[in-house]
Amino acid sequence: MSLINCNTLNVSISNNNICENLTLSANAGENWAILGMNGSGKTTLLHTLAGLLPAQSGDITLNNDNLNHLSRRDVARQIGLLMQHQEDHFPGTVLETVLIGRHPHLKSWQWESDSDRQIAHDALALVGLTNFDERSILTLSGGERQRVALATLLTQQTKVRLLDEPVNHLDIHHQHEVMKLLTSNNESIANIFVLHDVNLATRYCDHALLLYGDGKFKQGLCSEVLTEEYLTELYQHPIKEIEHQNQRWFIAS
Repeated sequence: MSLINCNTLNVSISNNNICENLTLSANAGENWAILGMNGSGKTTLLHTLAGLLPAQSGDITLNNDNLNHLSRRDVARQIGLLMQHQEDHFPGTVLETVLIGRHPHLKSWQWESDSDRQIAHDALALVGLTNFDERSILTLSGGERQRVALATLLTQQTKVRLLDEPVNHLDIHHQHEVMKLLTSNNESIANIFVLHDVNLATRYCDHALLLYGDGKFKQGLCSEVLTEEYLTELYQHPIKEIEHQNQRWFIAS
């Protein structure tokens, strides 16, 4: 089942082409990785898919509805976006922050219910932050704050998740715990990750979109597009593939 689609999408920023005539379908149960060098437009494309930035041409559909015809509340009930950086301008507790994920599901002036709070508590437990409810958001480490952001996304309970560097600030253990959490038991969810670690993409994703920064791209199954040749071209640096225990790994030569 296709959840989010692009049809002949053209995206650019400051006269730099990011993708030209991109046609892509992310189906339920699929995990997509967007890869590319710094400045290739990965975040801009992700924000365009979320409806925060306009495309120059082409269409984006969400469950067969044109994204531009949906209200922001309707979009927020279906698309969850994890930003690359978290900014906290005002103090608040961890639980108050995570409950923001329930706001698209509430009516105007409606308070969160016990059910909403339970969803938030469950999400905090999934990211390893049980008993952090009353901690001030301003006292957290970078990794803890990132996991709070992930808990907020989980609390939103959307079918499409757009994640911009979800393992930012996380140590190796938590990187893999988060990726396993997001990609396991997601038969009804489509994940689209912006990643810098090719090996995380190889291990946890089944599809990849390579952005070259000049409008050109490659897309397809990870087994087809994550190759020495294509990655060397993408990163403008020699990349070598090795195999260990039936797992493919890429290293810089």
